[in-house]
Amino acid sequence: MNLKNHRFNYRFNYCFSGNPDKPLIIFLHGFMGNIHEFNEAISFLKDDFYYLNIDLPGHGKTQVLGDDSYTMAHTADALINLLDELKVKQCFLVGYSMGGRLALYLTLHFPERFYQVILESASPGLLTEKERLERIKRDEQIARKLARSIQREDFGNFLQNWYNQPIFGNIKTHSGFEQMIENRLQNNPVELAKSLQFMGTGVQPPLWQKLSDNQVPILLLVGENDKKFIDTNRKMTQISDLCNFKIIKNTAHNIHLENTSVFVEHIRDFFNLLSR
Repeated sequence: MNLKNHRFNYRFNYCFSGNPDKPLIIFLHGFMGNIHEFNEAISFLKDDFYYLNIDLPGHGKTQVLGDDSYTMAHTADALINLLDELKVKQCFLVGYSMGGRLALYLTLHFPERFYQVILESASPGLLTEKERLERIKRDEQIARKLARSIQREDFGNFLQNWYNQPIFGNIKTHSGFEQMIENRLQNNPVELAKSLQFMGTGVQPPLWQKLSDNQVPILLLVGENDKKFIDTNRKMTQISDLCNFKIIKNTAHNIHLENTSVFVEHIRDFFNLLSR
């Protein structure tokens, strides 16, 4: 685990694992996740790849100075700068939910840096100004609740309520749910609130128009019980011929937890080991 200083007021916490002689995959976690988000998937993949996990701004042990540093555009620039410092010229990329939105932004703005990309339960943002304003209002309310949840018990209650949302299906019955909650509790709720305010779906730059210029093969993974994201991802395939769409059975929003083995199969199949 490392902390690295560089431009744009970030001190990223990150860790490498796996086989350094194999192709590199960067994993970008979702909202309230951290560098442990994909531990189970990586344990399945073993030494087939080299892995870089990063705590995104507002999460884990990454340190940020300045509110504008939580925005998607600044975060993306800073991550590319981090890759330059780590001497990573090109790699594979996997992003989940919020991390998937950031991964798509990176793919569309820095296509030369990524071989192929997997987006799990992600979107290019909201299509209309009305949708964005409504989402901003909702996220501000959630951010205020988070900022007040500074006691561990209060934060734990917030998380339990969060995962009652229909988008997460039956995740609370999964054997790995309690460990996921424990990982979430390692975050600072005040920092999470800033992430939601400055990199939430409502405030992010919509990427729908830019998607038509996509140059990188993208695999879109969506759970069969995540109906809203099925519709969104199907629209993405209609805009970019390089987007391939897969619906994962018996899962909702968090595919990599609910069906880790199938999630890993898609990583292996799409990031074809024999091609690199």
